[in-house]
Amino acid sequence: MNNKEQQKGICPICGRIMINGNSINEHHLVPKSLKGKDKIILHKICHQKIHSVFTERELFKEYKNIEKIKSHPEIQKFIKWIIKKKPTYYMKNKDTCERNEKRKAKRRNKH
Repeated sequence: MNNKEQQKGICPICGRIMINGNSINEHHLVPKSLKGKDKIILHKICHQKIHSVFTERELFKEYKNIEKIKSHPEIQKFIKWIIKKKPTYYMKNKDTCERNEKRKAKRRNKH
C-alpha cells in the first residue's frame, strides 16, 4: 500500500478495508432531505446499493442504522458478492429505474 492508499477504516456494510480516494463516500443515516445530520463513511458501491434498495422514506422510517440495513435480504446477498472484490472496486448500480418505479407506485397507492 503506497502513501496515496491510506486506510480509512472498515466499511460498516461489507466489512472490507476502506482506502482514501474515489471508492469511499459519506452516507447520512437519516436522509439529509429529511433533516439527517449524522454521517458515516463507507464504500461508494455499498452506499449506492443502499440507495438502490431503499427509498429515503424507508431509510427514515425503518433503516436508520447499519444493523437494520444489513438485515435486509437484498443487502445480505450484495455483501456475499462484494466481499470477494478488492477494497477499491467500484461499479455503478443499475437499479435506479426500479427504485424510481417503486416510489411512483407508493405515491399512487396513497391516493
